[in-house]
Amino acid sequence: MAKKSKIAKNEQRRRVVARYAERRAELREIIRRPSTPDAEREAAQRELRAQPRDAAAVRLRNRDSVDGRPRGHLRAFGLSRVNTRVLAHAGHLPGVRKASW
Repeated sequence: MAKKSKIAKNEQRRRVVARYAERRAELREIIRRPSTPDAEREAAQRELRAQPRDAAAVRLRNRDSVDGRPRGHLRAFGLSRVNTRVLAHAGHLPGVRKASW
């Protein structure tokens, strides 16, 4: 089980990322476009740097939806490898069964 503070901080980051996502996309497009005048590009870069660090989506961490474990996350299930195995053996993940050959 991950610390509750880490789970809460990650959820707070998700809210901040969602709040700034649209404006960040606009600014990045302005900066990326070759036809943008230099003054406008610099203003967009300045505004992008002024935004909070946690507004960047790369600062989010994929965590297990059951216990918040940060490592071994499987996107297909939203679970860590540990909980995926436990739930699969218990038969709680439809279509998943133990391999044998």
